[in-house]
Amino acid sequence: MRLPLLFSMLALPALSQAPSSPNEVRITEEGGLRHIRSNGIPDHAAGRFPNAHNPNSIRPQDYHYTVPLKPKPQEKPTPFRMQPFGVAVNGVVFDPFAAEWWRGDPSSGWQYEPHSGAIDLGLDEHNAHVQPNGAYHYHGIPDGLFKRLCNGDKRMTLLGWAADGFPIYGPLAHAEAENAQSPLKTMKSGYQIKNGPRPADAAPGGNHDGSFVQDYEWVAGHGDLDASNGRTGVTPEFPQGTYYYVLTDQFPYIPRQFVGKPDASFERRGPPRGPGGFGFGPPGAPPGFGLPPARGRRGGPGFGPPPPPPR
Repeated sequence: MRLPLLFSMLALPALSQAPSSPNEVRITEEGGLRHIRSNGIPDHAAGRFPNAHNPNSIRPQDYHYTVPLKPKPQEKPTPFRMQPFGVAVNGVVFDPFAAEWWRGDPSSGWQYEPHSGAIDLGLDEHNAHVQPNGAYHYHGIPDGLFKRLCNGDKRMTLLGWAADGFPIYGPLAHAEAENAQSPLKTMKSGYQIKNGPRPADAAPGGNHDGSFVQDYEWVAGHGDLDASNGRTGVTPEFPQGTYYYVLTDQFPYIPRQFVGKPDASFERRGPPRGPGGFGFGPPGAPPGFGLPPARGRRGGPGFGPPPPPPR
């Protein structure tokens, strides 16, 4: 399936640009798996890249992700290991973390939250920017995609698939999770900023203020969603009910842990190949991302897993 671009060059605002290549995505079902193949190019106008805070240009990728058609929750959530969380229906990946740490040191354990404003990663109006390998990726609700799919209507909207196979929806869901006739409401995350100062031995010092991922904690009963930023209920695509994740307009924006087991196709693989090879990973390796770039390169993925979110 090839999705059309939403805007012509003449219609784009000054801070946006049409992708240099057309969006290409194909989603098929085979052998109990959902196969998602795409070039990672958005089907909407993107921000201008490179820009002052992101030096990378959007380039086509060669993605082939697989997720189970019938995913199963595990006994305990799976910690995030810096692979993409999932992939949108337009073939662009959801990748919530950033490779930015306090004083550029991953061993500090304090990772900057891309939406905090503490650092400027050059995100565009779709909560996206570009990795050093040219991969355009979302750090939050993909506004252009969401608006296209909603077409101005207020509806529960399937935006993509998580690496464990469970669906990812936009921020609107039924007030009563199991009642498809109940009104839609904007889902509220259960995370909040921790009170008081950071631990005395914490490198950044100061009070918890949301600058870092580690400034947040999940509080039972605080919002509509569990610690994985999801819930179980009915959806238009699953009228009998399913577990589903929700993208929210507050932390964590994109979930930071998996309820099921993420498929290996989402793991980052190998360093970029040298002359004579294309793409990331050693010859013969499954498609996907390469290893994270050196720290401090704007737009890159993070380094190693942060402390596991609460369960």
